[in-house]
Amino acid sequence: MDTILLEITNEKAYKLIQDLEALDIVKILEKSIKPKESLSKRFAGSLNLTDQQYEEFQQHVIDSRNEWERDI
Repeated sequence: MDTILLEITNEKAYKLIQDLEALDIVKILEKSIKPKESLSKRFAGSLNLTDQQYEEFQQHVIDSRNEWERDI
């Protein structure tokens, strides 16, 4: 048999798939697979910077970007 991955977008669909499993038509391999979070959501706020540290970090990013523009 083939194995496929389904994304359930409606609670009624999940119940339907459970009914299919009860009838031995399909088999649910894993009942809860959490979707991967985007990097921005996963790391948002993880630095816990003070306002001053944040401003210094932003300035460092700006300075770093300007270095790429500089002629050597």
